[in-house]
Amino acid sequence: MPHDPRKSLHDMLKAARLVLTFTAGRIQADYNQDEFLRAAVERELEIVGEGLNRLLKAAPNIADQISEHRAIIQFRNVLAHGYDIVDDALVWGIIEVKLPILIAEVESLLNSLSDASTDAER
Repeated sequence: MPHDPRKSLHDMLKAARLVLTFTAGRIQADYNQDEFLRAAVERELEIVGEGLNRLLKAAPNIADQISEHRAIIQFRNVLAHGYDIVDDALVWGIIEVKLPILIAEVESLLNSLSDASTDAER
C-alpha cells in the first residue's frame, strides 16, 4: 500500500508546531542551557525531516513544493547521525526563521490536497 502523503504532511506540521510550543517565550540562551528543551526540539525536527524524506519518496511532486526540502532532510540526518556537531545557534535560527515558513507551506499543501479530494468526491 502506498504511503499517503497527507500523513507525512500532518506529522511534519504537528512536529513543527510542537517545536514552536516548546520554545514559546524562550530565548536562545534558554535553549542553550536547557538539555531537555534541546532534546525535545531536536527530536521533533528529526520527525519533520523524516516526514519530508518519506514524502519525497512517496510524492516527489508534493515534496518539491516545500522550499529547502533537501536541506531539511540533510539537517535531519545531521541531527540523527551527527548529533555531536549540532550547532545550537543554527537550530535556534531554524526555529525563529525557517519553521514558520515551513508550517505555512505545509498548511497550504494540506489545504490544496483537501480541496482536491473534496472536488474528486463531487
